[in-house]
Amino acid sequence: MDDVRILIDKQHPQVYRALREVSKAVQEVASDTGLDALLVELVSVRVSQINGCAVCLDVHVRKALRAGESPQRIAVLSAWRDTTLFSDRERAALALAESLTLLPEHAAQERDYAEARRHLTDEQLSAVGWITITMNAFNRLSIVSRHPVLSRNYPEGGPAVQG
Repeated sequence: MDDVRILIDKQHPQVYRALREVSKAVQEVASDTGLDALLVELVSVRVSQINGCAVCLDVHVRKALRAGESPQRIAVLSAWRDTTLFSDRERAALALAESLTLLPEHAAQERDYAEARRHLTDEQLSAVGWITITMNAFNRLSIVSRHPVLSRNYPEGGPAVQG
């Protein structure tokens, strides 16, 4: 049996194009609601960490760094609850994103949602929901297709934050 995965984005490019259009609309909504690029990328990275999507982590960590995120906060993002490096608003968005990705039992979902309501407007809460849903879709697309992470030649000192 052939162990090469079908690249489902290439197999049905019209569906992939539609997903990209959804992603563009979500980015516009996030911006329109006042969510900054750093928060959007933090949510995208955290969802990708949970799902174990190497391709999306590669893309969104680089985008976060370009947007001004610190390497320290990226490094500890998977343990954000154990640090004081994230604002209440960021913590609320991260908790909501985790809840929407993991779909925990009802009481935990309700707690996460209530906390998000304390720190995010209705429009921002909705935008975080859409960011999470869209990121989960892209994670699953890359995981099922086994999209490769392309090697990059970084200058000495670590990843470039440009390009």
